[in-house]
Parts: sequence; structure tokens; C-alpha cells
Amino acid sequence: MAIITDLQLIKKLAGEREDENWRLRATLKGFKIEELDTIIHRLYTDVSSQIDCQTCGNCCRVMHPILKKDDIVRLSSHLSMSQDDFEDEYLIKDQDGDIIFRTMPCPFLSQNSCSVYQSRPNDCKSYPHLHKKEIVFRLMGVVSNYSICPIVFNVYEQLKDELRDNYAKDNYDD
Repeated sequence: MAIITDLQLIKKLAGEREDENWRLRATLKGFKIEELDTIIHRLYTDVSSQIDCQTCGNCCRVMHPILKKDDIVRLSSHLSMSQDDFEDEYLIKDQDGDIIFRTMPCPFLSQNSCSVYQSRPNDCKSYPHLHKKEIVFRLMGVVSNYSICPIVFNVYEQLKDELRDNYAKDNYDD
């Protein structure tokens, strides 16, 4: 399967396939946790090796990572700022009380690269979170990130193909 990285095409296809993607999510909830993790991790390893995130940077344009105290300490130190000054300049609390960057895109995005890469928030280091265990409990995020991240898009599309081929699951086809 060819890897798709064109963000406009991904967004268009995401709209067209929204119902299919939600149906697949429902199907995946019935998988054994370890079985789904094995499949997703394998696909993620393959797809992520073919996509350079620095040619995209879309997550930094449209996502708000949640920052924890250790992220704030690390970033403020990296920028030689006090934590209070860093928080005042860059951070706010969202409606859920989570600490996020005040602006979007990320204030540290520079030409599709992170200008504080070595000190970036853990939420950013972990994105798109497909390497984590118990992916079945993160399927809502996977479907949400499908239109944002070429890696997630391609992993989910390859997962559809694999399930069609190997599991004869057709209840999520249009």
C-alpha cells in the first residue's frame, strides 16, 4: 500500500471515511488487547519508518499537548526562564483544567521542526501514541488523529486492509 502524506488529501479522505472509521473502532473494541497491540505496533513501526515528521509538523499546528510539571521545568530551564515567566508567557489552562500552550500553532514550531526538540513536552515525544500498550483504550484518539497525522492515517488504512485480508471482517466496509 502506498503511503499517503498529502495533508489535504488525508483531510478529504477522513471526511469521506468518517463513518467507516467509527465502525472499525467499534469492531476493534472486540479484539484481545494484546492481539490489537501487536498488529498496531507492527504497522506503526513500518509506517513511521517511511514518514519524516519534520516534513509535516501538522500536529504542532493543530494539537494542544498537555503539559505536566516536569515538562514546564524542563522547557523553562531550556529557555533560561523562570517557571513563572514561562507559564505567564506560554501557557494557559483549558476548560478541563489541563495546562496547554496559549497559542496554536505551537510557539516552538519553526519550519516544521521543534525549536525545543530536546526539551519538548512528553505528550509531544509520545505522539501519535500508537506505540503504547492497550491501544484499545485509545481508539477514540486514533480516530480523532486520523485526519491530522499521516502516520495515524496510514496505520489505520493498513489496518483496514489487513483485517479485510486476514480476519474477513467486512462490517466496517461501505
